[in-house]
Amino acid sequence: MFNGLHDPSLPGLLTALRSADPSERDEALTRLHRAVHVHPDTIAGLPFLFTMATDPATPDRAAIVALLVDIGREIDDAAAALRERAATFAALAADPDVRVRRAAIPALGLFRDDAQQAAVLLRERLPAEPGAAERILIVEALATLALRLPAAADDILLWFGRLAGDPAADLSTRLAAVIHRARCTPGRISDDLVPAVISLLWTITSLTPPGAPSPGDATLAGLDDGVPPEIAAAFADLERLQRVHAPTTGLLRTLHDLLGGRIIERTAVLAEQLRSPDTGWRLDAIRMSGDLMTRWRGDHADLIRLLARQVADDDPEVAAAAAAVLGSCHPIASPAREALAARVVALGPREWAAPQPRLRRAHQEAVVALARLGDDRAAPSLFTALTADVDAWRAVEAARFLPGASDLLAPLVADRLSRADHSRDRDEMGIHAMLTTLSMLGEPGTVPAIAAALTAAVRHGRAGTITAVLTALASFGPLAESALADIRPLIDSTDAEVRHAALAALSTVSRDLDEILPRLLALLDPPTSPSEAPVFSGPRSSGPAAAAEGPPGDADMAAVRAAVDVLKVIGPPAAAAVPRLRELVGGGREWVRVPCAAALWEIGGEPEAPVVIEALLSAWQRNGCVADPVVACLRRMGPSARPALPHLIAELAQSRRGDGGITDIEADERLQRACRNVIAHLGQ
Repeated sequence: MFNGLHDPSLPGLLTALRSADPSERDEALTRLHRAVHVHPDTIAGLPFLFTMATDPATPDRAAIVALLVDIGREIDDAAAALRERAATFAALAADPDVRVRRAAIPALGLFRDDAQQAAVLLRERLPAEPGAAERILIVEALATLALRLPAAADDILLWFGRLAGDPAADLSTRLAAVIHRARCTPGRISDDLVPAVISLLWTITSLTPPGAPSPGDATLAGLDDGVPPEIAAAFADLERLQRVHAPTTGLLRTLHDLLGGRIIERTAVLAEQLRSPDTGWRLDAIRMSGDLMTRWRGDHADLIRLLARQVADDDPEVAAAAAAVLGSCHPIASPAREALAARVVALGPREWAAPQPRLRRAHQEAVVALARLGDDRAAPSLFTALTADVDAWRAVEAARFLPGASDLLAPLVADRLSRADHSRDRDEMGIHAMLTTLSMLGEPGTVPAIAAALTAAVRHGRAGTITAVLTALASFGPLAESALADIRPLIDSTDAEVRHAALAALSTVSRDLDEILPRLLALLDPPTSPSEAPVFSGPRSSGPAAAAEGPPGDADMAAVRAAVDVLKVIGPPAAAAVPRLRELVGGGREWVRVPCAAALWEIGGEPEAPVVIEALLSAWQRNGCVADPVVACLRRMGPSARPALPHLIAELAQSRRGDGGITDIEADERLQRACRNVIAHLGQ
């Protein structure tokens, strides 16, 4: 694998663009793209880049032109300099090399100041381009020009209208004219936009011959053999996401961006895309379907059913892509249950280990999606994976969603955990996944294997794994009593994360409040200097755990957070914490105020309602990321949550997932259900 350039300065990177080594050129381009925002000498290198872009002897001229356009998009001063080279871009847009033309065409809309001349140049360029991708880029550049220089907008919009209805123009160019005309007037999208697009898509589909089989599966060239399989799979998924299979894909993404939360219209467009006989069109449409459902709220049942049909496709890449999207959208994917089950059952468990990678992936994605729906028909394939040790890491992650099959799957996961090598960094991610799965399955017979993992993690100084094991043991409550002897010494660990996790585990496993409460109360008033901290022995952490112990304030608040999470579970017996909790909910960071408020409610009850409500709602208003725990607390508060009613109604009125916060489809669907539940209980 390429190790980087000897000279990472701007001159060194520019020189590397002429290298005979393709990997060195690629590395230089990647670094230059990354440096666009921060490199102080970027503008100084523009003349050298133009010299290379216009020299036929330069390798990868198209990539250099694309870099110039990227620089101009991102840096205002550079854009001014590039406008002085507008004639050069015009020449590059007519270059014999189609890749150079494709890279240069956007510059005609971005960097020319004479709007009329630029529009004429682009319109004259259109019939000279034989490729659909280049013609679409020309229409896009005209729209960019109209948006940048309003003086040209009226003429360009009229031209778009004529082009959209011109029967002599090819269909993809007409489609581009329809969509980019709407792009130029985003606040005035007409009702006939979607019907016009669907009509053109239908015609394109009816004239399209069946496409070639989908491209081969993602390659993982350059990855070290020591990379965990989970990481390798993530890189392969990323490579698939970056593929574009059809020239109209970027165009249709523009349309979907324009339509935003118009679920019905976007679903209708996607339905037409998914009807295409071309596999590339359908693969891109499947990805766009996932983008719609993960970013926008609404009734997606029709789109789920459309994707369910793709699961049965003869092309395994199409089937795998559809199943993967359904798995990622599992909170709303119930309408696809039977389609997923039909594929899984028809092919049988042995397909999990099919020798053909594409068939194996299609089956595995369908199994995982079915498992995430909690359907036990996925269990036989997972059993095969775990017993045959074929892509078992994927089966471990899917098994956690099948508590009904825990007696079948949990012992197999526990056996894998008992054989894990805690001395190797590459195994740590898999060990954590197994612990999470065993915790969610809750099979009591697996506690000894989890406790043994604690012993091994301590022996090898794996603080992150120790914390994960303690969290898993805590989920079993008193059923993990046999592990108390291993848990107790860790409440005196020098690692804060381990110490807090041990206290949490001890509080749920032993429930000895006389032992736990004094320590928890002490965490609410953490030491202000290292000399006051207890001196303990135990493993030290790295990564996130160590970062949590960085600035004293953050470390103190992490300790408070750990304490209140346990105090909330203890409830009224922790009444001694109430005065300090009242102080903590009065100010500070939302990620601490909200759990403190929730603990105050669980311990103090109704008398604390005014303080709790004020803290929750003010935190939610300031930081949408805390919406989930806020609403969870409101749900437990019953009638006392009535002052939050306007906030709950406003949250449900949001059409985009995560507006005002950071969330995913699973968290957002949970948040919506909780809001509706609270509103219903308040009689609204």
